[in-house]
Amino acid sequence: MASRRAVRTLADVSAEPDASRVRPAAHEVVLAGVTREPLDVAAHARLVERDAAGAVVTFAGVVRDHDHGTSVQRLEYVSHPSADEIVAQIAREVAEAYDVDAVAVTHRVGPLEIGDCALAAAVSSAHRAAAFEATSVLVELVKQRLPVWKRQVFGDGTTEWVNSP
Repeated sequence: MASRRAVRTLADVSAEPDASRVRPAAHEVVLAGVTREPLDVAAHARLVERDAAGAVVTFAGVVRDHDHGTSVQRLEYVSHPSADEIVAQIAREVAEAYDVDAVAVTHRVGPLEIGDCALAAAVSSAHRAAAFEATSVLVELVKQRLPVWKRQVFGDGTTEWVNSP
């Protein structure tokens, strides 16, 4: 059984501003939502680039070809109608809690093939530590709170719904 590593939550964050900045962090959400279109992590990074940002951290959640030792052929994500609003809320919470300049995050829904990007995120900040931590928490919160259900199609043709109530 795999153990889950401890992930800091928003409640753990100290919102002290970075004294090295000339201007305070912008705490801006530039993109947040759910789409059926292919995701471009580099485009997310470009959206969050700022002159004050010395770090841009990105994350690509990519569809892999296996799950729990079983071959996966493809999958499909289905979302609740509130998914866009929830992604936006998570992005706002992270942007406000961390000393970051900008946040962009999108989850893809619909049919996805192996290698497709299912979750793209980018965070910019004056320093790498804040950008890395904010990105990590952003991804974890999306995984925990976003109302999406995943249908996996296995190599033998069987299917499984994951996160389905």
